[in-house]
Amino acid sequence: MATIETTALSPIAQLNDRFRQGDYTLGQVFTTQGVQALSSVVQQELFRLVRTFDEFTPGNDPYGEHNFGCIKLNGEVFNFKIDYFAPDLIHGSEDPGDLSKTTRVLTLMHSSEY
Repeated sequence: MATIETTALSPIAQLNDRFRQGDYTLGQVFTTQGVQALSSVVQQELFRLVRTFDEFTPGNDPYGEHNFGCIKLNGEVFNFKIDYFAPDLIHGSEDPGDLSKTTRVLTLMHSSEY
């Protein structure tokens, strides 16, 4: 009988998933010029793919934070990255797991802009 190994998500990964899936009270979302140049229909599809992204692996998520992903759409590759800032959005966060000390910033970009 095979066993299935399950691991609990870290608190930071849980917060990043909530944010990525649409709880924008946890931070702000930015897009680059490459994404802004796309049609609104394509942009909407990109954000749907970001919200539903679940292909986290040790290769793209070595610390288990769910803060980076690559998405392929229409033959193009896009990346999203979540960074952790202090509420002033100038300094880095002291503790990304503490909502009072962290504002998440998700940036969605074409891979050529990374």
